[in-house]
This record gives sequence, C-alpha cells and structure tokens, in this order.
Amino acid sequence: MNGWDFKVATVHTLSVTISMMMMLCTCQATSRSNLHPLILVPGSGGNQLEARLTSDYKPSSLLCNRWYPIAKHEDGWFRLWFDPSVLFSPFTKCFADRMMLHYDPHIDDFLNAPGVETRVPHFGSTQSLLYLDPSLKHITTYMAPLVESLEQTGYVNGETLFGAPYDFRYGLAAEGHPSYVGSKFLQDLKDLIEKASIYNGGKPVILVSHSLGGLFVLQLLNRNSLSWRRQFIKHFVAISAPWGGTVDEMLTFASGNTLGVPLVDPLLVRQEQRSSESNLWLLPSTKIFGTQKPLVITTDANYSAQDIPEFLNDIGFPQGVGPYKSRILPLIEQELDVPEVPVTCIIGGGVKTPETLFYGKAGFDDGPDVVYGDGDGTVNMVSLLALESLWAGNKNQSIRVIKINDVSHTSILNNDIALDEIIGQISEINSQTTAKVM
Repeated sequence: MNGWDFKVATVHTLSVTISMMMMLCTCQATSRSNLHPLILVPGSGGNQLEARLTSDYKPSSLLCNRWYPIAKHEDGWFRLWFDPSVLFSPFTKCFADRMMLHYDPHIDDFLNAPGVETRVPHFGSTQSLLYLDPSLKHITTYMAPLVESLEQTGYVNGETLFGAPYDFRYGLAAEGHPSYVGSKFLQDLKDLIEKASIYNGGKPVILVSHSLGGLFVLQLLNRNSLSWRRQFIKHFVAISAPWGGTVDEMLTFASGNTLGVPLVDPLLVRQEQRSSESNLWLLPSTKIFGTQKPLVITTDANYSAQDIPEFLNDIGFPQGVGPYKSRILPLIEQELDVPEVPVTCIIGGGVKTPETLFYGKAGFDDGPDVVYGDGDGTVNMVSLLALESLWAGNKNQSIRVIKINDVSHTSILNNDIALDEIIGQISEINSQTTAKVM
C-alpha cells in the first residue's frame, strides 16, 4: 500500500468511525428524546450524611470517643445519618452531639459542632437517596421505589435522572444574611440543572421534590431570572411540601421528636433538633396559619404562629429567638412568590395531623395532649394547600394540586397508588411540547 492509499484508507476508516459514533449518539438521543431530564430533591433526613472528627472534637463521654461510630473508612469518614446505632440510648447522645449546629452571631451564620466535618456523598446521583443505610435497605428505604418506577419508564441514573442530596440541617436566610451551606447547595443545584439540560440536548429540566426540598426549589426558582427559569425549567413537581410550616415542628422544638424511630428518647435529641436551621424554617408562618389561632396551649400562655419568638424563649431555647427573628421570619414572609413556571403539588391527606398541642403543669418535657386535624400526618392541610390559595387567580402562574387520600407524608413515596399518580404526572409533562424561548 502506497502513501496515498494509506491516506485514503485512513480517511475512509475515520469516516466510518465518525458515522458509527453519530449513529450511536443518534440512538442514545432517540432513546431519551421523549424524556426531559429529571432531578430529585429530597426532604429533611432524606439522604445520607457523612462526618469526620478532627482534633478539635471534644467527646461528651469516653464511649463516644472510643466506640462510636463502630464503622469508619480508612480516611476517618463515617455515616452520620442514618446510623442504626442511634437506636441505643448510650449512642443517641453521641449522635446528637455530632449532628448539632450552633449559630455564631459574629458571622451571622450556622456552623457544625467544633471538631465535626460533614459532607454529602454522591451529589448528582440518586445513590444516597435510595436508602439511608444501604446495609438496612428494608427499614431505611426512602426514594428507591420512586427511582425504580422512573427507571421503568426509561429514566437512567446519570443520563436523564439525577439526585440533589444536601445537608438538610442547614436552611436559608433572608436577603442580607449569609447562609453559606444552604446558598452553596442552591448554586450546586443550579449548576446540576444546567448540566443536565445541556447533556440532554438543551431540554429543560423537571424538578421533583419531597417535603423540605420543595422550599429549597422554590427559593432557587425565585432567586434566578425569569429568562433562566424559562430556559432550564420544564416543570416543578412538589410532593408533600410544607409551604407554611407545620404544628408538628412546634412539638419537635418543645418536647423533641423521635420521627417514628423506636426506642429513642425524644429528650436526648431535642437540643440537636432545636439547633437545626432548617427546623426553624419549618415553624408555622402567619401567612398560612394566621395570627390568632392558638397552636400551643399551656397553663400559662397560648402561642399562635405570631408568637413563635415568645414560644422559643418559653420552652427554654432563647438562643433561637435572634436568628429566627432576623434570618427566618423575613424569609418566610416573602418566600412564596410565584416562579412563573408550571407547578404541580402532589399531597397526601386524610391522615390525622397535630393541629393543637396542650401542655399541662408538667411542662414541655412531657409530651402534650394533641388535637388532630387533616393533613398527611406531618404537614397540616392548610400548609399543603398554601400555594393553591395564595396563587389563586394569578394569570402568570400555572398550578395544579392532586390530593391522594389516606397517604402519609413518607408513604407517598412508596404507596402504589401514589407512585402511579406521580409517574403519571411526569409522563404527562414529558408528553407536552416545550415552546422555545426567544
């Protein structure tokens, strides 16, 4: 073969290779052509969280220092959430100490406990959303049923399906106040949205959130320009979002909340739960619960949504009053602005949900007597339906609310009827034509 023949053969080989690559890309694009990229944003406690201890860590007991956690990676990282050893009271205190946040008034922001580093594994993937502990899949299943249902319709993790886990202890703050961890998550989520869209030929993204994740998504949308939203967001599906907070959160602050985890003393985790910035964010707002209706009733005082600062002080958490009034209260008073992208709210209902808490002479250390109302067992119906009432009549905002009876806040992610409804809505969204933004 002479030089010219070699060049011709090489060109021919390159041509065939390029053609095959184009055919492969075309096949991949065709297989994804009817699917908009989809990003899952979990709720509070809905993804794994890892920690590592530094030399600044001061254990609360010898047990915490030597025996907890039992399993660590070689580089010192271990699963902080969810670790089943939290079920055993000697380790519950160790867990709570390491999950604790504290507010630093000098920098006006929340920080980890001294000596505790944390990280969120597998950002961009659905991996850390499936199970809170992969070795205990049966009892720590979270989004696995939803992910499996999406995969059955053609979604592929890392191609058309993505996850956005985050450090759910942190929240956001009103304008003018730093919120390093929460703001970084919003930027990471924005970057993921853009990359997912570009990877899928410029298709706008479907955002699917659960619980607290919905509040983060709405903040992301309203903190970016309308032109950006119209280019990159196809639809926002919010599952069980607590738009106006919950009465259940007042129970958490007053008496601690085991969140259904058996054997755990709520008083052992109460201080850690009070320290959570996102828990402050989830206290009832006056915009939804009004200013007059008492939500907590004691022998000495009644507390409505307007009385949250007094409530925090009276339960023995005065250090929460400052950040609540300066950072959280202005945020929840304006955070439900319309994003001008289509929104579908899928909610559970018909499950008894704390509506009013009664505390006797024993005080807040004892659990309250509870009057229940409608909701999903965690979020009150008035909060689940908040966007429908607030956005009614707004011509620039499309909103649809789908209520599924007898489905709770967490079972909505694994109940067959609920999953069929969620997948049906996503399929309908994928079938809609997206108009090009000029």
